[in-house]
Amino acid sequence: MRSTIFSIIFVLFAFSSIGQIQDPVKWTATSRKKAGFYEVVLTATMPKPWHIYSQKTGEGGPVATTFKFTKNPLLTFNGEVKEVGLLKANYDKLFKTEVKYFGDKVDFVQTVKVKGNVKTNVNVTVEYMTCNDSKCLPPTKKTFNVSL
Repeated sequence: MRSTIFSIIFVLFAFSSIGQIQDPVKWTATSRKKAGFYEVVLTATMPKPWHIYSQKTGEGGPVATTFKFTKNPLLTFNGEVKEVGLLKANYDKLFKTEVKYFGDKVDFVQTVKVKGNVKTNVNVTVEYMTCNDSKCLPPTKKTFNVSL
C-alpha cells in the first residue's frame, strides 16, 4: 500500500514538472538619466545554449523581439530601440532564412525625453521567442513599468 502511494505521488510530480512553462530568459528593466533625456534599458540574460532573436531577423523566420510602449503624453520617444550585444547571424535550415540572434546577454535601449520637470513611468511590453540547439519555446510577452 505504501509503495503504491509513493508511486502515485512520484508520477504526479513527474507530470507536473513536464507541464510547467519553461522560460530561460531573465529580464531587468531600468532607466539611466542623461543630459536632457533618459535611456530605458531592458536587459535579457539567458544561459547557454539559449538565445533570443533580433528585432530584425529574417522574413519567415522565428518571432522577432518586439517592443510596444504605452502612449504617455509626458513622453517623446526618440528613434528606434537599439540593440547592444553580440549579434550573431546564420542560415537556419528549419526556417529557411538567415536569422539574427543574441546569446548570453543583450541590452535593448530606447531614448526617451520627458516633457517638463515631472516624474513619470514608461510602460513597455516585450514579445520574444527563445530557442536552443534542439527546440524553440512559444513566443512570450512580459510587461515592465520603468520609473523616470
